[in-house]
Amino acid sequence: MKKMLGFAALALLAAGCGDSMPLASRKTAPVFRTAPVEKGSVVRTVEATGTVTPRNSPSGIPVGAQVNGRLVKLFVDYNSVVTNGQVVALIDPLVYEANHKSAVARLHVNQANVEVSEAAVRSRQAELELAEKTYARKKALAEKNLAPVADLDSAEEALSKARASLDSAQASLKSAKASVEQCEADVSQARANLEYCTIVSPVNGIVIDRKVEEGETVVSSMNAVPVLTIAEDLSVIWVEATIPEADVGNVKVGQDVSFTADAYRRKFTGKVIQIRRAATTTNNVVTFPVIIEAENPDEMLFPGMTATLSIETARAEDVPVVAAAAFRFRPRKEDLDKVGEVPRGRKLWLVTPDGGIEPVLVSEGVSDDSFTQIVAEGADALVGREAVVGYHTATTLAQQDDKTNPFRPKFPSRGKNKGTAPEPKSASAASPTAQK
Repeated sequence: MKKMLGFAALALLAAGCGDSMPLASRKTAPVFRTAPVEKGSVVRTVEATGTVTPRNSPSGIPVGAQVNGRLVKLFVDYNSVVTNGQVVALIDPLVYEANHKSAVARLHVNQANVEVSEAAVRSRQAELELAEKTYARKKALAEKNLAPVADLDSAEEALSKARASLDSAQASLKSAKASVEQCEADVSQARANLEYCTIVSPVNGIVIDRKVEEGETVVSSMNAVPVLTIAEDLSVIWVEATIPEADVGNVKVGQDVSFTADAYRRKFTGKVIQIRRAATTTNNVVTFPVIIEAENPDEMLFPGMTATLSIETARAEDVPVVAAAAFRFRPRKEDLDKVGEVPRGRKLWLVTPDGGIEPVLVSEGVSDDSFTQIVAEGADALVGREAVVGYHTATTLAQQDDKTNPFRPKFPSRGKNKGTAPEPKSASAASPTAQK
């Protein structure tokens, strides 16, 4: 009971002290809430999420079987490193070897037929030459009335038959040559099917998926049956990010990107290499795919991992900055009356030495939503002055009195810009507040 009374007395004493401090401070408390103008760095970023993918193929490069047959040997497994042209699997080649030999045999037969046809053509050419000579002799004798006209007619008929026989032999030769070409095509197809029994890797990479087991029969119809999936060289990866249409206009090829993955407590960096125009609409939100290329040290990032990205769209270093709320401040009418004529345009309201306010025409530069760059002639002269961000209320006055209150709201620190963008490039570019 005594302990409870003691605690109550202490509480009342603390309450009395707490009431007296705000009352005293309210009499001299400033009317305006302010934020300092200081030198610092501002980085504007676009935040997004994306998926880690192998280069050139979002889901890896499928390696398939183009012929039917039993898979007699599989030379690789999950995570096997392969090179371009390396044999990764073998389909039973017996049937395709037999087909190849049969096609080669048919080719040899037709090549022999070509030789026979060529000999027939030569024979018909000789017969034609003899018929032409005979016809010439008979014609000469008939013109001198030394041979009957019937002999001339017989010689002319024999000449016509010799010419027709030559034409027929030449046509047979063309047909035999065409048959050879057909057989050569059959041999090429049979050889290709035989080579397809040996499945090789088309790229340097790593096996990320395996679809079949040794001894399994693969049946290829119109499309190649997938056997393995290979990711091309995971030392460099792509991140496919989805950027809303409201932000994609600020994204440009070559911009720096930093990102994190849930599996690691570190940042990775990359660059935007492609902005695709294939829009996707989900729940009335239009997004565009943006491709980021990044180094993958020790191949830590796996295809399919989710990445949280910050794309740096603008940066201003060692420039005058102020809290972004200062650009949104609008004085009350009674304060405007004290100032007099106010110039038109974008402005900051700065505190004067006598406790009043004055407008200064400026423009907004790079902003990270917490702090904004001040762009104006002689902007450096504003460094050190106080910009008005709002009016004090009873709550903010009480919070100002209680300097040690851990729950009192605070302005964001200059050293903690929004997002995960890269740190300033040099120590001199860091914010003065962050250095504190």
